[in-house]
Amino acid sequence: MSKIHDSKMSRTKIRKKVREARRNLTPSFQNQAEENLNINFFQHIKLAKKAKIGLYLSNDGELNTNKLIQELRVKKHQVYLPIIHPFNGASLLFQQYEENSPMVANRYAILEPKLNCSQICPLPELDILLMPLVAFDEQGNRLGMGGGYYDRTLAKHYAEQREKPKLIGLAHDCQKVESLPIEAWDVPLQQILTPTKFYQW
Repeated sequence: MSKIHDSKMSRTKIRKKVREARRNLTPSFQNQAEENLNINFFQHIKLAKKAKIGLYLSNDGELNTNKLIQELRVKKHQVYLPIIHPFNGASLLFQQYEENSPMVANRYAILEPKLNCSQICPLPELDILLMPLVAFDEQGNRLGMGGGYYDRTLAKHYAEQREKPKLIGLAHDCQKVESLPIEAWDVPLQQILTPTKFYQW
């Protein structure tokens, strides 16, 4: 666990400290973490047949999701990746991802599927949403990169307490902190998976 426990520490400082720790992980450590995540995922997450799963492509030292995406597709599940909304630019859409899907770089130089409206999945139709994060705490609170994309996308889902999708965070163990400063718009997670742990609230 990162030695961050003061909820009065600014969100910006927490982001900086945890992102630095994450980026300092060695390639060999990252590779082993990816393998362990896959094992932990299929051990704890029960999926219906042909489940619809929102995922993301890793960036900035995040847990590598490539093998998990491949394994899910091998098991005939449908994988959807986030796209920055082309009209409001402030929330996310989720589009089906195939091995040959055309990809484009978004404003953050992160690859996302080229928009194809026929392949967009409405948020309530996703079974689970696996989310990136910078830090999480012992209550399931999530700190993202600061853009607010997931919080805005999930605001209605959270307010109406919808059953789907289940919200699951993916993180390295070093991204866990004791306490996070919380804002009114933050959407907490139901579960978090690390390479070695499974948390549930």
